[in-house]
Amino acid sequence: MAASAKRRRGWRKRLGALARFTGALVIVGGLYSAFSPSLYAQESEANAIDSEAVKGQELYDTSCITCHGDNGEGVEGRGPSLIGVGSAAVEFQVNTGRMPMAAQGAQAPSTNYPVFTEEEAAWLGAYIEYLGGGAGTPDDLDAMVEDADVAAGGELYRVNCSSCHGYAGGGGALSSGAHAPSLEGVSNDEIYQAMLTGPQNMPVFADNELTPEQKAELIAYVQYLVNEDRDPGGVFTLGRFGPATEGLAIFLVGMTALLLTTLWIAGKS
Repeated sequence: MAASAKRRRGWRKRLGALARFTGALVIVGGLYSAFSPSLYAQESEANAIDSEAVKGQELYDTSCITCHGDNGEGVEGRGPSLIGVGSAAVEFQVNTGRMPMAAQGAQAPSTNYPVFTEEEAAWLGAYIEYLGGGAGTPDDLDAMVEDADVAAGGELYRVNCSSCHGYAGGGGALSSGAHAPSLEGVSNDEIYQAMLTGPQNMPVFADNELTPEQKAELIAYVQYLVNEDRDPGGVFTLGRFGPATEGLAIFLVGMTALLLTTLWIAGKS
């Protein structure tokens, strides 16, 4: 009798352990079911990003690889490495029509007829960012510019930009055949991307030099100055180089007229 009772107690212990193990499995399964939708969402989001990079790779392999090489490592004498460049630089160069570059020169000119659409430029940017990371454009840039301090942006522009782009954003000549383009008609994204990446002769204004908020202030001032039908040079803008241009023109025209009048009077007398 004692042996049979001992066997029954052994079976009860085994059944109890099995019940506890089954209960633990049920709890773990319930927790997994509760959190699995978010895991699936994260996985689908990652797949969406990868699909953009894949589309960008297809465009890169047909239009960019000749100059920038396999995996964006660059080709000596043709094109620089794109590792670490980021999506902002790619979108700026492609959306402004500077790339693909028709021929080597002192500066890649912008065109009104870019080869790729904005969506395709975003795909290329995603692929280059996938290769080596880099900086991108804030998603809420337009809202940042709308809320920015225009006066503070004016101070930043005069200190950092006016020496090349002119007092009124009209642009100007630089050394070695390069030039600073006019800022008229330039979008918020293009100005931000240019400051962030420093295309060609332009210096890079990284976030440790100008914060994203300061960049938004500067953009707000440029839009106020150039793209909102304001002419600080007066009625005759003369290339939007600022009020000094009109003063010099008036002086030269006035002195010429005065000299001609003086000669005319002397001739009559």
